[in-house]
This record gives sequence, structure tokens and C-alpha cells, in this order.
Amino acid sequence: MLNILKMKNIISAILLISGLIIIKGCSTDFDMYAEYKDITIIYGMADISEDTTWVKITKAYTGPGNALLIAQNPDSNNYPYKLSAKLVGKKNGNELEPLILDTLTIHNKAVTEIIINENGDTIIINPFYSPNQVVYYAVGNLDKDAEYTLSINKTDEILTASTQLVDNFNISKPINRIAFSPTFDGSIEWGSAKNGKRYEVSLRFNYQELAPGYADTLRKSVNWFLGVRSSKTANGGESLEVGYSGPGFFSLIQSELESIPNVERWVDDVDITIACGSQVLATYLDINSGGGNLLEEVPIYSNIVGGSGVFASRHTIMKSILVSSTTERDLIEDYDLGFKFKSK
Repeated sequence: MLNILKMKNIISAILLISGLIIIKGCSTDFDMYAEYKDITIIYGMADISEDTTWVKITKAYTGPGNALLIAQNPDSNNYPYKLSAKLVGKKNGNELEPLILDTLTIHNKAVTEIIINENGDTIIINPFYSPNQVVYYAVGNLDKDAEYTLSINKTDEILTASTQLVDNFNISKPINRIAFSPTFDGSIEWGSAKNGKRYEVSLRFNYQELAPGYADTLRKSVNWFLGVRSSKTANGGESLEVGYSGPGFFSLIQSELESIPNVERWVDDVDITIACGSQVLATYLDINSGGGNLLEEVPIYSNIVGGSGVFASRHTIMKSILVSSTTERDLIEDYDLGFKFKSK
């Protein structure tokens, strides 16, 4: 049985990436006399921790008028037939049993909204067809030591893209508890993964809250993105770290939590999350980060042979860790946010 929650998160990420690229890569008007060419757009991520690999396969479109309005028509993006696609691993020179991709329709994508602003301009929210989206998927665990090739047969041509898989890695620091101090800073440390290149690090501070008139205690959280780090190579075993500001933590909590009379709160744990992307994904994100100036022509990066898009690998790890007793005491005694010591 498919893990529905996990599926929604993966599909949302794929749709977000593909959506951003289509918006970024085309103007809102087309030459209605231009010759049409069938270009396949592919976005997919392979992850050793997932038992299902999701791939978004669409086509480029053209037509007279506003491209964002055309995008709301499913026929503009989808092929009228199911494409023959498979995922084949190769390990030690031998091909593994292929994973055949099937299709699934997602029915809960955010609905497109069209509004007219005060200047009379048309503003499109979620400017791609909804609420149903067709995605391709293959069920089966991936071998971390194999290189996988995505192959899509369009009858008249075969499109391919290959990726090595980001291996597992571990967080080495903090070990047992994480401390945030008003007077000093700290850091998160880990060893790089084999085939991994780009690392995005974030913290989630969890706490419990009981409001007057409510019988149940709610578990809430505050998210804190710490930054991006890149390893020198994709060989693995490299020591990496990202720092965090102790004073910055308390400032964040103060800005995110409202001081409400009679509300009681208790410190819970902290989730440390590190998302790692392969070299292909790192290059793709770097090129499309928008860091250049307005005079530079934005390059188009793709590792799809015969099409456009990206097929790469990623792997995310999370470590839940207790908050130090000194941090808990500081929140309770120095900040009027309703934090209390846990009763024994």
C-alpha cells in the first residue's frame, strides 16, 4: 500500500519544481505562427529511503495568447496517451530487474484562481491545471550501489536520464542534547554522503501548548532554516557543519510565539533535518537560483537526453534530540511566553 502522506509530499515537491521552471522558462506570449515541436519535460527524484519513485512527465506547449492561461488546460501539458517508461538499475556491470512506471491521478492539487487587481491586471494563482494532475510512478526499493537510468519510449524516440543515488549519512553533532544560549553560538555537524553534493539544514523546535478552555494539549513547532552547504566532492566522508546563533534562537521564539495570558507551554524536542541532493540536482538548483544580474542570459540546464528537465537523486535524514536543561530554564525564567517546567 502506498504511503499517502509521503506520496503527497513527494508529488508536491515535483510539481513545485516543474511549475517554477515553466514559469521561469517561458514568456506569457507566443508567436502563433511558430512551428510546434514536441518537447518532453521530465522531473523526478530517486531516493534510497523511498519505496516509490515519482516522475512528472509533461510536454511543452504553444498557442496564441497568454501562456499562463493555456497552462490551465490539461491537454496543453499532458500526452493523450500513456507513455512507456521504466527505471533500470545497473550494478557491477549487470542490469537489475527493471521497474515499470505506471500512472496515477492526484485529485487534490490546489485549484487555480484568477483575480483582477486594482490596475486591471490578471493575476493567476497556481497557474497550472488543477485539481487533477497525472504523475508516473514505479514501486520498488532502489539499490544504493546501482546507477539508475530512466527510459521513456515515445514511439518515435527514446528519452533517457541517469543518476547515481545519494547514500545515507549521519549527524555527528549535537550528540545527546542541543543547547541554545543567549551568550554563545553552536553548530550542526555531519559527514557528507557518497554521491551527495548539496545540503540544506533546518531545525524544528517543538513545544506543547495548553490554552484556557481546552482539554487537550497541542503539539506545535517553530521552523528555522539554517542554510546550505556544499561538499568539495561527491565521494562522501567529508566533515561539514553549519552554525546557528544562540541569541538568534531566542529572538526567533519571541517573534513566532505570542505571549498569551494563562497559556501554558512546555519545551519538547528539536528535529534536525538535512536534505542532501546529488551533483546533478545541485547544479540544477545553482543555475536556476536567480543569482545572476539582469544582463546575463539564464542558461538552461537539463540532464534529459532527448527532452528537458532533471532526473536526479536526493536523501533526507532527521535526528530528534532533547533540548538542554539550561535552554529550557532560560525560556522559562527569562521570557514571558508561558513556558513551565514539566511536572514529575
